[in-house]
Amino acid sequence: MKDKKKFAAGFGAGVICVLIIGGLLLAGVKLLGPKTVLSDYQHRQKLAYLEKLIDQYYLEDKDEDQLAEGIYTGLLYGLGDPYSVYYTADQYKSASESTQGEYTGIGVTITQNDKKETVIVDCYDGGPADQAGIQAGDILLAVNGEDVSDMELAAVTEKIKNASEDHVTLTIQREGEEDSQDIDVSVKEVEIPSVSYEMLDDQIGYIKISKFTEVTFEQYEAAFDDLKGQDMERLIIDLRDNPGGLMNSVCDILRKILPKGLIVYTEDKYGNRTEETCDGDSPLDMPLVVLVNGESASASEIFAGAVKDHQVGTIVGTTTFGKGIVQTVRELDDGSAVKLTVSKYYTPNGNNIHGVGIQPDVEVELDPNITDLNEIDHSQDNQLQKGIEVVKELTGEK
Repeated sequence: MKDKKKFAAGFGAGVICVLIIGGLLLAGVKLLGPKTVLSDYQHRQKLAYLEKLIDQYYLEDKDEDQLAEGIYTGLLYGLGDPYSVYYTADQYKSASESTQGEYTGIGVTITQNDKKETVIVDCYDGGPADQAGIQAGDILLAVNGEDVSDMELAAVTEKIKNASEDHVTLTIQREGEEDSQDIDVSVKEVEIPSVSYEMLDDQIGYIKISKFTEVTFEQYEAAFDDLKGQDMERLIIDLRDNPGGLMNSVCDILRKILPKGLIVYTEDKYGNRTEETCDGDSPLDMPLVVLVNGESASASEIFAGAVKDHQVGTIVGTTTFGKGIVQTVRELDDGSAVKLTVSKYYTPNGNNIHGVGIQPDVEVELDPNITDLNEIDHSQDNQLQKGIEVVKELTGEK
């Protein structure tokens, strides 16, 4: 197996307004309507009474700001739509970083094990932590000399991101070493890899897309070009466990694959239709297999649906999640935001897959003994092995 590569290509995300599929849209807006819940005197009176009860009987001190955030959260919760939500300013900032594909930090993924130890589970290739010598598996003991062994994960993350200097000193314990060590790591804008790739045997290129962010298209292009330079003859794109992301990101990638025609279209509640199309200037010129599963959602389903409807590749795996709706997010003046479902999307053949999903052309259930795709070798991945078999058959090879 050849070396696996991850990308964090440079991209400055300054988007004001974009459609999202499982991602974010920004826009400052003031909304006025004819009659609203809060314009009803009885509702306002009831809220005032509830707050009076809290003041009179609630045991602990109340936090006025937190109460207000709870009202906003409840208003969106009342829609009964799990995709329409209210974000506090902090929640929105975090969600924006994820969708834009960049954040201020050191380029690691951390978790806490059953001993409450903070563990480095991944270092982004070429990121600050990777360059400083931090390794996956290192246990984080202290940040700038402050013990973090009893801290919650979110607090540890904030301590690293909010370092007063442009660097942070991490005290880590490495497996097999008796003494801990202090490592200085730069704190800066880090791009989150959403694409990894490698060349498999028989000149089969393999590209895994974990989500569709503002930087995914550039990362995909770089991966494809590198594989093409290695004489790639067939391509497998892995969208398993990809929850979606930005519509413009997935459409940009599909414009490098599809012939001329429709990619996807959306319709809002007023019947307004918006189309995303492909000019067909650079269609893929090799056999293609797309791997999907029940966690492939939203933008991943736009991808699979377009490939299937245009018959430019074979879908392998299990039925996708079935999220055929689009959300937008509007940023409010105080930095908070609201995400609302605003339209349905349809595949080129006019199929809305919400609640249904996309059926694969070749159905293959993952081996039930596999619980984490990231923890197994390719040879153990029966869905990938089937994909390899199928993509070879597309060129008449067995």
